[in-house]
Amino acid sequence: MTTTDNLVELKNLCFFWPDQKEPTLNIDTLSIAKGEHVFISGDSGSGKTTLLNLLCGIHQAKTGSIKMLGQDLNQLSNQQRDSFRGDHLGVIFQQFNLLPFLSVKENIQLPLGFSKKRSTKSVNTEAEIPRLLEALDLPLSIINKKVTQLSVGQQQRVATCRALLGAPELIIADEPTSALDRKNSDNFLQLLFKEADAHDSTIIFVSHDEHTAKHFSRVVELTEINQVATSFTNATSSSVEQA
Repeated sequence: MTTTDNLVELKNLCFFWPDQKEPTLNIDTLSIAKGEHVFISGDSGSGKTTLLNLLCGIHQAKTGSIKMLGQDLNQLSNQQRDSFRGDHLGVIFQQFNLLPFLSVKENIQLPLGFSKKRSTKSVNTEAEIPRLLEALDLPLSIINKKVTQLSVGQQQRVATCRALLGAPELIIADEPTSALDRKNSDNFLQLLFKEADAHDSTIIFVSHDEHTAKHFSRVVELTEINQVATSFTNATSSSVEQA
């Protein structure tokens, strides 16, 4: 696979929190191809969400590079990273981050207000939003309801519709199925994959749920690529053995 096939490329990535002596993330390399469905596994506190925030351009690496669609995010200003995220990324947050005072339709439309590129791709939102609702098994009757009137599972799928609107090249999901039972989680993933594949969108899905990982064509253990985590694990094992 050539580098031009990769949507995401991380090289010599190192991230420190302020006043932290040891890095949270120290990753030599990670490449993700266009259209891949990648599951990144790691326990709580292992740096999964920090990695996602780096990929989203919310945090900035101390050293190394994060290239997305050939663009090094570390070379962009804060405002440019915000614009890049709005144009190319759809994010499904663990807590959904829906605005309670807006309707379902208004919540789904939000990304288009921040990205002319995504807005151009969704020239007919009056047709696209109902299509996404139906594709994710949501009744059209909820379109003008406040999101606070919906179940947790429905809110999750509304958040997914928002992330998918405008066909972003990369969909980032931070444990969005944590509040769902196994059956609903499996159904949700099948619908998510179907929509992503329709637009050749790449998925990076972060969780510690081993059952969910079985649905993905590629699983990356964060402890295997993060030298900090590996060093910590090895040091802990050595201490236990000596004890």
